Amino acid sequence: MFSEVEGITIEKYVIHQKIEKVKELLIYDELSLSEIAFQLGYSSVAHLSSQFKKVIDLTPSHFKQVGRNKRKPLDSV
Repeated sequence: MFSEVEGITIEKYVIHQKIEKVKELLIYDELSLSEIAFQLGYSSVAHLSSQFKKVIDLTPSHFKQVGRNKRKPLDSV
């Protein structure tokens, strides 16, 4: 039912929510990428970086440099 309404699986929805939170934390620039990975329950920085790149087609460091305006409010994801 969720997939029919939202158009994506629950798993992908959760991933997109987490990536939006990563973007937010990167923009605030208060935590390292390893701290962000730990805080959001990723098994490693590599896993977070891989998932981040799959979702928004930028690495976290590249996003931090040029992607500050690519963040969407969580309620619009």
